[in-house]
Formats: sequence, structure tokens, C-alpha cells
Amino acid sequence: MGSVAEQEHPKKAFGWAARDSSGVLSPFNFSRRATGEKDVTFKVLYCGICHTDLHKIRNEWKNSKYPIVPGHEIVGEVTEVGSKVEKFKVGDKVGVGCMVGSCRSCDNCANNLENYCPKMLLTYGSTYLDGTITYGGYSDFMVADEHFVIRIPDNLPLDASAPLLCAGITVYSPLRYYGLDKPGMHVGVVGLGGLGHVAVKFAKAMGVKVTVISTSPNKKNEAIERLGADAFLVSRNQDEMQAAKGTMDGIIDTVSAPHPVLPLIGLIKSNGKIVLVGAPEKPVELPVFPLIGGRKMVGGSMIGGIKETQEMIDFAAKHKIMADIEVIAVDYVNTAMERLEKADVRYRFVIDIAKTMKPSTS
Repeated sequence: MGSVAEQEHPKKAFGWAARDSSGVLSPFNFSRRATGEKDVTFKVLYCGICHTDLHKIRNEWKNSKYPIVPGHEIVGEVTEVGSKVEKFKVGDKVGVGCMVGSCRSCDNCANNLENYCPKMLLTYGSTYLDGTITYGGYSDFMVADEHFVIRIPDNLPLDASAPLLCAGITVYSPLRYYGLDKPGMHVGVVGLGGLGHVAVKFAKAMGVKVTVISTSPNKKNEAIERLGADAFLVSRNQDEMQAAKGTMDGIIDTVSAPHPVLPLIGLIKSNGKIVLVGAPEKPVELPVFPLIGGRKMVGGSMIGGIKETQEMIDFAAKHKIMADIEVIAVDYVNTAMERLEKADVRYRFVIDIAKTMKPSTS
């Protein structure tokens, strides 16, 4: 007897899922809905592995519902469109990021901020409108409302653009919203991982001076030579941090592990902004005196709306920005998760779904 997930919908699907908080992924038969009139169905070619996937499969944020098919950096080729779809046709290269639905009627939705809609539906692990669980991109195909589908420009390689749908928009949006995108500004990027390395590329393309702030001195060459950062600070080096005091207009902090924010507050100028985009599971300590002593701001940001995500991808295509990736086969995914936990990847794993995901016969 097959699982409930196999029988919920008419289209047989196949993916890799975690069944419990061990987070171990294994082959999983399930089903997806038929293509509705506003839906786009596409064959998944590549899917990036985001740090969120790791948190979710292990229930580290205490809100996971199993089974989980992770993956929200999904790119592929359209195979079918609903009768009322206007934006896409069969054969188009498309992507889906972190969300597949929102209420479409609240203030946030009206302002192209579906990502802040109280009823936003995540690409995996959310309860869809029909009561079924959403399943992500570690799977053979996707069905999504055309509103939440992004067009991938022809000149971007699909594998290296997949991570932009989460990591890219997560850093692009705060650079724009907090006004850290003006040529000649000086912005710090904390953490040189999946998010940090694309933050450097986007900021540089905007004409901004970039300093990478990291705990790992061995990443200095990488940051400057390969990614094009202007400077590099070792956050544990008091002298370096002291010398850089009050020099930055803003900081994008991408680190997902607990870490002190106080040293960062010292780096920014008066009226400077620290934007948190990483998601540590423990609260950060926020000393108030350094903030009021310079009218400084600590803010947050989470992905971006659909309009802005499309704008980000088009900007990436124009400036030839893509993630630095290591392409893997799907049966390597559990090892990749272990390596991701140790930050042993430069800088994003991408699963080659089309070539390596084969349905099990069992």
C-alpha cells in the first residue's frame, strides 16, 4: 500500500524526503496536483541546497512537518501550462524560489511583498490551499501558480542561477531596500558562505565598496582575488576591527550561527544599518548604548517579493552574476548536508536532478 502522499493528487511524482528529525533523506514516491488553469508545470533540472533545508529536515526551528521534500532554489523547463497562463509557454526556462502562494489581497501582496504576507505559502512544508502539504525541488517536477514562477534569462546557466532564487534575492533585497546600493558606499558582508559570496557580487555590481568580515583568515585570498571584495576583516582580530571602526555605511550579516552583533555596531558610521539575513536559532544580544550613540539601526530582511525576485534575476543576467557551485548527484545529498553543516562547500551545492534522480522501482 502506498503512502497517503502518493494518492492525494493525480500526477505521480518522485523525490527525496526526510521522514523524521534525523534529517536523513531517501527516495520518496508522492503526487502533485494536475496543472490548474493558472498553473505552470515544469521538469526540474537543478535544485540548490540552502541552509534552510538543513534546519528544516532536522526540525531545528521546531516547526517541521514530515515527510519533507526540501528544496526552494528550483530551476527547470516548462512542460505544460494551464489554459489561463499568460506569462509562460512550454519550453521556457523558469524557476521557483522560497514561496508558492500568498493571499494576493492584503497590503503586503498589493505592494509586491508577497514574502511578508501573513498567509504566505512556503515551497515546502506549508499546508497548501487544498489542505495538502507542499513539497519542494528535490523532486522530478513542480507545479506552481504562474504568479510565483520566475523567468530565467537565456544567458544565465541554470545550475549556477538556481541559488539566486533564495540566496540571491535574500541579499539583493536588503541592499536595495536599506539603500546600500549607491556607488561609492562602503558595505560590510559578514560570513562568506552561500549568501555572503553572492552578496559580494551583487554589491560590487552596484558600484559599492565591499569588505568581507569573517572568522576564517584563510578565506582572505578567496574573498579578494576570486570574488572581487575590496578588503577583508578577521572578526576575531581586535586590531583589524579597531582600525575599521566607523568606516561602513551598512552591513549585511548572513551568518546563521549565534554570534555577537556588538562588534559589528562599532564598524558602521553614524546612521549606519546592520541588516540580519541569517537566522540563528537563539536570540541575539543587542546592547543599546552603541546604537543610540550613533543613531544606528539593526534591521532584518527575508527574501523578496516576486516582482523584485524577477528584477534580481534580470540584474544578475545583465551583470553575469551567478553562484559559485558544486554540482552533485542526488544520492550524495546526505553527505552534502554533513559538509554544509561544517561549511565545507564553495559556496552552494546544486543537485543535478535531471541526470541523477531516478525513480525507484520498489
